[in-house]
Amino acid sequence: MQAKYKIEVAGKSLPVLTNLDKGRYGVIVFENLDKYLNMDKWNRELLDKYCREYSVGIVGFVSPSEETLVGAQLRDFPLFVHTNLRLRDASLNPSSSVLRLTRAGETAWGALPGDDWAVFQHNHSTYEPVEWAQRNTQEYPADSVGQVQLPLTTVLQDRGQLDGIQRVLFGSSLRFWLHRLVFLDALSYLSHGQLSLSLERMILVDIDDIFVGEKGTRLRPDDVRALIATQKIIGGMVPGFRFNLGFSGKYYHHGTREENLGDDFLLQNVQEFNWFSHMWKHQQPHLYDNLTLLMAEMQLNFAFAKEHNIPTNSGYSISPHHSGVYPAHELLYMAWKQVWNVKVTSTEEYPHLRPARLRRGFIHRNIMVLPRQTCGLFTHTMYIDRYPGGRDKLDESIQGGELFQTIVYNPINIFMTHMSNYGSDRLALYTFQSVIKFLQCWTNLKLASAPPIQLAEMYFRLHPEEVDPVWGNPCDDARHKKIWSKTKSCDSLPKFLVIGPQKTGTTALYTFLSMHGSVASNIPSPDTFEEVQFFNGNNYYRGLDWYMDFFPSETLPNTSSPMPTAVGTPRYMFEKSATYFDGEAVPKRAHALLPHAKIVTILISPAKRAYSWYQHQRAHGDVIANNYSFYQVITASDSAPRALKDLRNRCLNPGKYAQHLEHWLAYYPAQQLHIIDGEQLRLNPIDVMNELQRFLKIQPLLDYSNHLRYDVKKGFYCQAVSEKRNKCLGKSKGRQYPQMDERSAKLLQRYYLNHNTALVKLLKKLGSRPIPQWLKDDLSTGT
Repeated sequence: MQAKYKIEVAGKSLPVLTNLDKGRYGVIVFENLDKYLNMDKWNRELLDKYCREYSVGIVGFVSPSEETLVGAQLRDFPLFVHTNLRLRDASLNPSSSVLRLTRAGETAWGALPGDDWAVFQHNHSTYEPVEWAQRNTQEYPADSVGQVQLPLTTVLQDRGQLDGIQRVLFGSSLRFWLHRLVFLDALSYLSHGQLSLSLERMILVDIDDIFVGEKGTRLRPDDVRALIATQKIIGGMVPGFRFNLGFSGKYYHHGTREENLGDDFLLQNVQEFNWFSHMWKHQQPHLYDNLTLLMAEMQLNFAFAKEHNIPTNSGYSISPHHSGVYPAHELLYMAWKQVWNVKVTSTEEYPHLRPARLRRGFIHRNIMVLPRQTCGLFTHTMYIDRYPGGRDKLDESIQGGELFQTIVYNPINIFMTHMSNYGSDRLALYTFQSVIKFLQCWTNLKLASAPPIQLAEMYFRLHPEEVDPVWGNPCDDARHKKIWSKTKSCDSLPKFLVIGPQKTGTTALYTFLSMHGSVASNIPSPDTFEEVQFFNGNNYYRGLDWYMDFFPSETLPNTSSPMPTAVGTPRYMFEKSATYFDGEAVPKRAHALLPHAKIVTILISPAKRAYSWYQHQRAHGDVIANNYSFYQVITASDSAPRALKDLRNRCLNPGKYAQHLEHWLAYYPAQQLHIIDGEQLRLNPIDVMNELQRFLKIQPLLDYSNHLRYDVKKGFYCQAVSEKRNKCLGKSKGRQYPQMDERSAKLLQRYYLNHNTALVKLLKKLGSRPIPQWLKDDLSTGT
């Protein structure tokens, strides 16, 4: 279940509860009910008033305490508790209006976890039990002689008849599996359905490694018969259910005589199952750096399928060990498309294996990648007496534990199993048949199954926000490094980003940085020159391999530098893309891949920057800029032609500096951000570059006073290549424009007043950053 939530520490003051006369929270949960009961009068009245006005319910958990309470009244309620009890045999009230997902009628037999349970006693009609349990007579034998055990209320509903606030109170924590179900129902009930999961659950069980396995671990004819029989039983409980078999044809008939008969019997019943392709020799695709060789391996498996009448049109494939799916190996996606026309795959690795509840999906190269779940059975899990923790541990997962909860929380479940789990003790058959029966006993979930393409389409209808991938750093996850090409290295990724914004001096900074022998930038792009522009726009969808090709691990010597380095010397890599500054998705994407990178930005007067961008577009022949005055552009309404609005936005939006910096600071700590005063970069670049070198911790330091010289003709600093010759930026840089008209200047001063004020506050909050003179001037003129 994916629901937005916010954790607050209960203290002297309440968090902000409303936003523009709308309630911010649908349900309020107290991990410790005492924090709610013992609130000071003022806060309690405020919270209760909020709950009544916005129909917000409260969930509370009685927290364990060393003090044992016997019939103690809860403050301000006609309700009494007994604490620190040991209980057994939990059951649910079939008439409770709270229950929705959870099904009443069964009893969870045996001792309940913990010895610190609380039970509720009440004498008012506003209260109704949701869950009962019995006192553990084995723990209290003296109390049980000749007595009829009355059920004790362990979860209680308050209908709100006393004070207009509905509540659900728990006598123990969520460590009891049944409480996790009831908690979901409490959220749904108290939020009036706003925080509800659908009751529909889709289940697909993949069986990887068909025909793969050592002798003695493979399927025999009886195992195949059991597979077909169990599939029929599960199909009676889960409409549309068929096992999904993934095969590697190279290892067909590599078992004992009886296991080879099992292979044959499986193929005689090929129509009973769904099928998908593994790799021919079960090899890992990320080890291939040649598309032709990778496709040739896939074509062998395709030919095997055709020879044995195995369907080839499922549009689904699984990579052995999930190699190449994430981190994405582009050759795998290309080969899959060309050989198998793959439309769907799944992996347990995105964004990471653990925690499993955070696994997500994405779409790359038109292949839908779904999150894959584990079920506690692995390649070598073949015998119950060798199961880690024994049968009790497996049953715990099935009966309310991890496997059961996985299906409860996820609307779409694709489970990974292996051929070896279906031979020997046939643990997979037992596991899935048992968990489905347990789900039917304890939940009202409607189970069904469907082919992978249908599941993928359903998944992304449910989670459209997951369509775009977020490329993480493969070197930050040991598992990801193992399934990532050995020819790739994170060492070549940039150590810092120059993020812009445009027309603030980023090209000059790029040139000055490139003079340093220990610093190197990306290889130029044929489309965007020195800027890769990866983290914004469509380049991001080309994948990490595309980006890394701009940063070769073996860097050529910097022959243009006044401090040249030898071939193979490690370089301090950076990337400059001036459109990153105000790109909405850029900080999140950059941080996912480069969490330790330094961020460098340059700021000048936002009004001056806007005018400079307009003149830049005019000089480059932009039709709109050459047909509209600057004032017409910046005052264009939202009903104006799209091209005019786009130019207006590119002029105005990047100048909202504080807003964009806050966005970056939501992902990067302040100590990784360096702000350059663009006017100082123009007037005093030597000091600016020395300060930047110290921030970046670049060694050795380059003394820019020997390498930068003011050029009178250009009107700015250039690289001094000899005693009499300077190397300056091209004609398009430092261009002289007509002065901005007064009407536009005044409008922009008013427009940016609040943004500039916010920037001053932000710079003061960040500390150790002087307020630029241009900012003081803009504010004094603006007021």
